Amino acid sequence: MPDNPYLLLTPGPLSTTKRVKAAMLKDWCTWDREYNDLVQDIRGRLVRLATTETDRYTAVLMQGSGTFVVESVIGSAIPVDGKLAVLINGAYGERIAQMAERLRIPTVRIALGETTPADVAALEAVLAAQPDITHVAVVHTETTTGMRNPLEDIARAAKQHGKTLIADAMSSFGGIAIDVATLGIDFLISSSNKCIQGVPGFGFVIAKTEELTACAGRARSLSLDLYDQWETMERQQGKWRFTSPTHVVHAFHEALLELEDEGGITKRQQRYENNQRLLVRGMEELGFQALLPASCQSPIITSFVYPAHPQFSFAEFYARMKLEGFVLYPGKISSADTFRIGNIGDVHADDIARLLEAIGRNRFWL
Repeated sequence: MPDNPYLLLTPGPLSTTKRVKAAMLKDWCTWDREYNDLVQDIRGRLVRLATTETDRYTAVLMQGSGTFVVESVIGSAIPVDGKLAVLINGAYGERIAQMAERLRIPTVRIALGETTPADVAALEAVLAAQPDITHVAVVHTETTTGMRNPLEDIARAAKQHGKTLIADAMSSFGGIAIDVATLGIDFLISSSNKCIQGVPGFGFVIAKTEELTACAGRARSLSLDLYDQWETMERQQGKWRFTSPTHVVHAFHEALLELEDEGGITKRQQRYENNQRLLVRGMEELGFQALLPASCQSPIITSFVYPAHPQFSFAEFYARMKLEGFVLYPGKISSADTFRIGNIGDVHADDIARLLEAIGRNRFWL
């Protein structure tokens, strides 16, 4: 297979290896026992990546993008008399609140601003003032900016108040170590095309089994009924309720094996962190400024402020970098003009070095 004409420096979809791509070159039947066994193996591997207390947790796969899977949790986990508090410091926290409101779930927004980490004190104040809140939702790494929220502190506060915790770990699981049992996370959500380094097509939920079984009959959607999806996979040993993305599933299984070969989440996190350090250091030497301080910066994606020069145009910069073999990401916040560079996927230190050299050649505004 020919190489891609460019490297995706985005938060996903991302650049995958030839090994993962090759897994999609065959056609697969959704009813085949071999395929369903593969699904069961994936489910087991995901739980083992999330915790050593595997008897208390389970995994369920759900068709669609990460947003679909988040909505399946919001619409299935919260009962009719439930109430949700959402910590919001980016587009994806905002999206969770929008989902809940669309589903007629009473929702409390804890808005923090796009460049401020999630505030545990603000959460505790809200939980103390509104004891009828039943669930807390937070985005672990907000790719809106690259923010890494203090998941451990948020989890501690939610558990001290006896709340069910929903963690959107879409762009962090597999690339940052998370122990769901230690933190008391009840529902952790991620996707096939993020730090596991597969391709888009489905997401997954790693859930406390007792919390998931309590979801029976709660869902506000047929296709996004998380409990029914899980119950079918349990009862029929890997069978999905509706047509599954078979090629994507095989690619994801290969990506899980690849993660294991790399040395697991610990080694992958080290690679991502090294990529991000090299990127920021090199960009600063080229005259760019990172939006966030290092103290709350994730190793997933970094926002950079536009150069303060009248000749700078992101559209031209983007086009030049694509010709150089790199696809960057536009900014997404309202308070500053920014662009983003991701360093997850099949991206290594030598790729970051090549990127920095290319940027150095293309500072047309100087």
